Amino acid sequence: MNFLLLSTIKTAVFAAILLTTLAYLQLVERKVLGHIQRRPGPYRVGPHGLLQPLADVIKLFTKEDLLPPAADRPFFILAPFLAVTLALIPVVVMPFGPELHLFGVETRWQLTDLNVGVLFILAVSSLSVYSIALAGWSSNNKYALLGGLRAAAQMISYELPMGLTVASVLLVTNTMSLHDIVMHQDGYYFGFLPRWHIFQFPSPQAIGFILFMISSFAETNRIPFDLPEAENELVAGFHTEYSSMKFASFFMAEYANMITVTSMGTLLFLGGWHPPFPVSMGSNFVPALLFLAVALVTLYHGLNPARARDRYSLPVFAMVFFALAAVLLIPTVQATLTPIFWFSIKTALLLFTFIWVRGTSPRFRYDQLMSFTWKFLFPVAMLNLLATGLLVALYG
Repeated sequence: MNFLLLSTIKTAVFAAILLTTLAYLQLVERKVLGHIQRRPGPYRVGPHGLLQPLADVIKLFTKEDLLPPAADRPFFILAPFLAVTLALIPVVVMPFGPELHLFGVETRWQLTDLNVGVLFILAVSSLSVYSIALAGWSSNNKYALLGGLRAAAQMISYELPMGLTVASVLLVTNTMSLHDIVMHQDGYYFGFLPRWHIFQFPSPQAIGFILFMISSFAETNRIPFDLPEAENELVAGFHTEYSSMKFASFFMAEYANMITVTSMGTLLFLGGWHPPFPVSMGSNFVPALLFLAVALVTLYHGLNPARARDRYSLPVFAMVFFALAAVLLIPTVQATLTPIFWFSIKTALLLFTFIWVRGTSPRFRYDQLMSFTWKFLFPVAMLNLLATGLLVALYG
């Protein structure tokens, strides 16, 4: 009974956190892009624009849901549902932290630990191409069809180098369990250098990590690889004919896929929840110090406001951050939440990289995109796999 109760609670908590993250990730992206382009970004709905995701959801729910008369109705409706479902499923097997004890039961920050977790994620993610191709074909629109065909060719092409980089990690760890892969990265060289796979001897996977991240941009159709949605030539690509919540489903699936690939990058290459330096050097106190620094900066801007409302809103936020910093100094809370903090901060930095590249890079041409993967990315990934296998055979 305790196990069922615990599983239900974990499912509810994970779903709430994931959906909230999806809602606010687009706000963060718009804010960061605004700063890159020297404009404020959303700030009118709620204090500092924090209620903008709620306004977007209300807008999308209340917009007219159009169905093209020549569209294939069952598949037209199925495509966005399939996209968001396949984007959310991989979270089920991802570990966000180590073991913990709740209600007398030892459990993990993970819904389930499959011994083929990596294979499961790759299999589910590879199916997402069907939702995009289906959306383009079922719309009965030539621009949507071209976008769907581009997406199918692009995603299938970039799955190969991504799969080869993941296979390199599996050669080193000799397991497909994501939890075991993270535990394989525990410890430090020379007392301070983390044994993450990008540093781990005898076959560091720094090149594999770079290849994985490049492939991730293409797999999630993000700039500079968003040719299936190139507005200047395809209107909006495969989702041209979609509106209301059907369009929002594709939008949500894109951000869910971003979270999936960045979480995978953290788990496979960056040590998961393991800190970048040992507890003996104070890694447990970093979360509290970070929230304290944020609180002080927020309080300073509240006492020196740029806008009248900041005089009242920023001190409130500062008090919240001060409280969080104090809570994270409690030993029990610290031991439970610090691993989650390190996993989250690594994933957040990778997500910031996605946003940063979008704000600073132009698109490839489609022929450049395909040449890049087949003539450069795939051969380099293959060489990395062969070199990893050789080093593991000689020194592993």
